Amino acid sequence: MKTIKDIQPGQGEEIVEKETQVSPRTQSRRVALQALYQWQMTNETIPEIIKQFNEDGLLEGLEFDWFKELLSEVSKTSETLDALYADYLDRSVARIDPVERAIMRMGVYELQSKIEIPYKVVINESVELAKRFGAEESHKYVNGILDKAAKQLRSAEMA
Repeated sequence: MKTIKDIQPGQGEEIVEKETQVSPRTQSRRVALQALYQWQMTNETIPEIIKQFNEDGLLEGLEFDWFKELLSEVSKTSETLDALYADYLDRSVARIDPVERAIMRMGVYELQSKIEIPYKVVINESVELAKRFGAEESHKYVNGILDKAAKQLRSAEMA
């Protein structure tokens, strides 16, 4: 019987998760999140990031205009977007994990600017992003913050 001491790095079993097909819009959000994360961490320009993502083949199978809008508008208005959810946080915006911060910025942007997208869809998409890319329990945090923001930004829709 093998013990933990007998197992060397690289000898483990890879667990491959089955990926369900997602819509081009969902794929756009996923790639926009990755691009926003890169923007936050590197301060590269948006055109540089788009060029790199294109060269890496990451822009295939998505709604490019939606991806570009999310990336451009969220990066351009990030401080304004942060202010829309900051009151609901248990710490400063600067202390929020960069992945969760990017997800909340995207979610608040959609809640504020994309009234044609139902708030439940915005929150659900954000929660799914947090489950896929965020820390283990971050989806619960993102859900709570965006739900409170939706009550403020979409009060008529929620009534």
